[in-house]
Parts: sequence; structure tokens; C-alpha cells
Amino acid sequence: MYVGIARVEFALHGNDSLKGKRRVANSLKQKMRNRFNVAVAEVEAQDSHTRLVLAAVTVGNDHVHVRRRLDNCISMLEDISPEEMTDSVVEIISGE
Repeated sequence: MYVGIARVEFALHGNDSLKGKRRVANSLKQKMRNRFNVAVAEVEAQDSHTRLVLAAVTVGNDHVHVRRRLDNCISMLEDISPEEMTDSVVEIISGE
């Protein structure tokens, strides 16, 4: 069993409220869930108006499949997000 974790950070330029940040976060999280069937949460900087950090998690029997799913998820976020992606990290943990 393999657990994959993707951490993605965005800079929210021009955003001045938590409501605006929540709108962006909810939209991105729902698209990730619908397309890739991953669990997604905002994991850091909850009080910041200009920084959004999301983490996606998935589990599978093959580390290549888990890595590909998370890499595709990050690629989709780069393509569809109106915000600047400043960092992305993928980590695979073996449960054996």
C-alpha cells in the first residue's frame, strides 16, 4: 500500500478577504475531488488573505499510479487556477 501526499501553495494576488480566499479554495478543492477522487484540505495559512496551501491525499497499491495521479492533479491546478502556483511537492509513503 502506498499513500501519496501532494502539497500545493498559491499566491493570491489582489485578494483582500478570507471570503475571496475561501471561494478560490472551495472551487479548486471540488475540481480536484471530482476529477481525481482525492481527499483535499487547506492545511496551512488559514488566516492569510494572500496565501493558500492545499494538500491532496490518495492511496493505492502501485506507487507509480499514486504518483501519476498526484502529478496529474498538480498539472490540472496549474492549467485551471487563476492564481499563481508558487510551490508544489509530492511525497509517496510506503505502508509495507
